[in-house]
Amino acid sequence: MTEFEQRRRAAADRLSGAKVDALLVSSPPNVRYLSGYSGSNGLMLVTAADEWFFTDPRYGEEASATITCHVQVCQGPLMKAAAALAKRNKLKRIGIEPSWLRLGDYYELQQAMGPGVELKPVPGAVEALRAVKSPGEIAKIRNSVRVSSEAFSRTLNRIRPGVRENQIAAEIDFQMRVLGAEKNAFDSIVAAGPRSALPHAHPTTHPLGPNELVLIDIGAMVGGYASDMTRVACIGTPPKRIREIYKAVAEAQLAALDAVRPGVPVSKVDAAARQVLKGHGLEKQFVHSTGHGLGLEIHEPPKIGKGEKMRLQVGMVITIEPGAYVAGFAGVRIEDTVLVTERGCQIITQTPKKLFLL
Repeated sequence: MTEFEQRRRAAADRLSGAKVDALLVSSPPNVRYLSGYSGSNGLMLVTAADEWFFTDPRYGEEASATITCHVQVCQGPLMKAAAALAKRNKLKRIGIEPSWLRLGDYYELQQAMGPGVELKPVPGAVEALRAVKSPGEIAKIRNSVRVSSEAFSRTLNRIRPGVRENQIAAEIDFQMRVLGAEKNAFDSIVAAGPRSALPHAHPTTHPLGPNELVLIDIGAMVGGYASDMTRVACIGTPPKRIREIYKAVAEAQLAALDAVRPGVPVSKVDAAARQVLKGHGLEKQFVHSTGHGLGLEIHEPPKIGKGEKMRLQVGMVITIEPGAYVAGFAGVRIEDTVLVTERGCQIITQTPKKLFLL
């Protein structure tokens, strides 16, 4: 049995608990997870006994050759084809993905199914499986991390006063493509000076000035899997206050990393970082969660934040990324991609964790 077949069977095993006869998978990352399909128009229907994949003629030949379940190549809307198959198989309760199924598709599906068929939201059914990565997935994430780290290293050598934020971002994006990425995992973040206090700033034409901090947050998609890393650098000599903030965030990140181990609630990892920043008087300057899972998407379960109840498991791949952002002055974030292991965690990111002086 292939890994994709094992995943589909694992998804099928969840149907009875959700009290549905079938699961209609419309999320592109979930479709890819269950089938390997990476095109733009795919749909899956999973039952306890069988699985079907639907696509259009553009992808028919490839899908038929690579996907090891029933493949139906449709001339019309995929939803109508899935509904027709469900009716033929007398499926009465169809699980849907509420975060992905568009309202128009929902109405189309409901009309095509006809009376007597219930469309039941089943949130997170496949995402829960995706949270724990297989060895093959971990290998792909490691490769993605390698690409983004090397792209950062190559770009760092070209940063100097006067270079604009958007030029740095463009160089990083170019280097990731040269190194084998099919695309960015997200729009590269490059923010200098006071703009580094904006956690998700978009690169602008702002030129880097002397003694300015620059925050760089990047990730590559390689083999369909994401990486995520944030580092900060300074043009010239960093002011004392920047060094103090960097030291506090570095301590917070190490505290969070030390808290990562199987069975630990993710909220405890978040609390470890916040406690350190509180000791430095920076708790109000930490405005986002401590991290998130990643894989086929840049943000996946678990969310490493306040009030989150999920517990870490061996094989989860997460980010640890505390930050402190002083409005009008500067912001610091240190982020690594991390694998949860039996004894704690392994930092996959190999880029040195230091304040780079340029």
